[in-house]
Amino acid sequence: MEEKTELTFEQAMERLDKIVEQLEQGDVPLEKAIQYYKDGMELTKVCHDKLKNVENEMAEIMNQNGDTTTFTVEDESE
Repeated sequence: MEEKTELTFEQAMERLDKIVEQLEQGDVPLEKAIQYYKDGMELTKVCHDKLKNVENEMAEIMNQNGDTTTFTVEDESE
């Protein structure tokens, strides 16, 4: 499997979707399901890290004075 940190956000999300589809089918052997889960957790971390980087970039862009300010993306569930 290619290095997960080199994936784009979209590629990581696509792989996560495929993992979810496989697990939802319910006919995955336990060992394979555990590997899917581990891969999914790694992909989730990749996505989170990429979103965090974008959030940091947006903080710099949002301040017109050139000073960095706090910029956070609100969770939709809140």
